[in-house]
Amino acid sequence: MGDLGHHLTLRESFDLAREIDPQELEAIERAGMLEPQMGYSAPSPYGQPRVGRIRQGLGIPQPPAPMRVVSPPPRKGRGATINPPNRFDSQVPARFDDGWDTVEVEPAPLQTTLTRDASRSVISWNTSPDLGFDRAVNPYRGCEHGCVYCYARPSHAYLGHSPGLDFETKLTFKPDVAEILERELRKSGYVPRPIALGTNTDPYQPVDRTLKLTRAVLAVLDRFNHPVTIVTKSDLVLRDLDILVPMAQRNLVRVCLSVTTLDPVLARRMEPRAASAAKRLHAIGELARAGVPAGVMAAPMIPGLNDAELEKILEMSGRAGARWAGYVLLRLPHEIKQIFEDWLHQHYPDRARHVLDLVRETRAGALNDAKFGQRFNGTGVYADLLANRFSRAARQFGLDTRESLDCSQFAVPADLRQGMAEPQMSLF
Repeated sequence: MGDLGHHLTLRESFDLAREIDPQELEAIERAGMLEPQMGYSAPSPYGQPRVGRIRQGLGIPQPPAPMRVVSPPPRKGRGATINPPNRFDSQVPARFDDGWDTVEVEPAPLQTTLTRDASRSVISWNTSPDLGFDRAVNPYRGCEHGCVYCYARPSHAYLGHSPGLDFETKLTFKPDVAEILERELRKSGYVPRPIALGTNTDPYQPVDRTLKLTRAVLAVLDRFNHPVTIVTKSDLVLRDLDILVPMAQRNLVRVCLSVTTLDPVLARRMEPRAASAAKRLHAIGELARAGVPAGVMAAPMIPGLNDAELEKILEMSGRAGARWAGYVLLRLPHEIKQIFEDWLHQHYPDRARHVLDLVRETRAGALNDAKFGQRFNGTGVYADLLANRFSRAARQFGLDTRESLDCSQFAVPADLRQGMAEPQMSLF
């Protein structure tokens, strides 16, 4: 047997002595009975022969290693670590290592793209018993803040995009949002109730610094004396104080800053392009000093990751001038389950399993529960404890007051375009 015999067991020597058909061996491997990478066969009465050495001894070439599905490394400045297909796709692509060094070690930064949205209506309506509003306006679809937990990500699937990286890089905008909103408010029979800004994507995300669509919407609502509520993660809201202050004096506006964590490292990983917690707290203070009612939304609370910060977030917000508070337990509908789980394993592999187990504990054993009445707060001992902690802290820091906005001042202003058209017509 030569040198090879010194490294083979009795059963391996017996196998080498047999006449083995190379094609038969290939067929066995393809059927899954052998594992070429590991070099072992299925169990036998004689133990497990080292098939890799048998091949070598017989001069049979080793088959190529199977392609290995891999997860891409996190992209700098982006929240999601993957770009999964949306739930409406019939085919599911997979990223794999084919052995030819085609997998990126450092993926190139993704640029944000903007696409014009040609919607003919901008007011979206809902009848959810969990929400405190029945209508909303969203100038954008997709959000560059890139919050990995964002419950709005699955809505990007309706555009044919992925709820992952596409959601934070492929944005659509409504350039005529103010004009369309005005037409809708002028319709006969329109009954005013507070319009919500920031229900699906952030109205003050970075792109609004140049497009200023949110400011245009506020200008229309100001002219109509229409009440509005705003939820944002950005201190860019301070740009529009010249509109918000007069509206606040007429009890027409409330602004809520969403503060998820006070930990800057966690924030940069979890919501990479949103304003820092310090800037959000500063915005609460500036709004309060200007007379604009401001609150804080500690959302989402993620068990085992940021929920220990709940009381501190409320305390700091109360000191800054917030007058009310709210919270929402982490929600993982549709594709967000996969996106959040991959993000956890990429950034916090040591606690990923623990966090997901706690989430399941608050969602009746699943990662999400969409039932009305419990989808925002969850169920079970852990969820009840979080609710009790929030109620106690809100009372302690004076964040349990909420005023209603005034809808009685709504009035349709004169159409300036009609006023200009009448004198022109009199010339003929």
